[in-house]
Amino acid sequence: MALLRLSNVITRSLSGRAAAHRAMAKAALCADSSASTRLKRYNHHIEKAQQLEARLSETAKRSIGGAV
Repeated sequence: MALLRLSNVITRSLSGRAAAHRAMAKAALCADSSASTRLKRYNHHIEKAQQLEARLSETAKRSIGGAV
């Protein structure tokens, strides 16, 4: 049985959540609402995805730095 490390679980979770927010951003553009609402929802989800990717990068740096 494979050994699960906490950093691997966190990495998968963050990357999955970022992907989900990117998908929600794309869906926001096709929604049946005003252009300003669609743009606001799109920007919100893209910003959230970027924050999650930044956290993912920080986590990767820490795990590499701690292993060396």
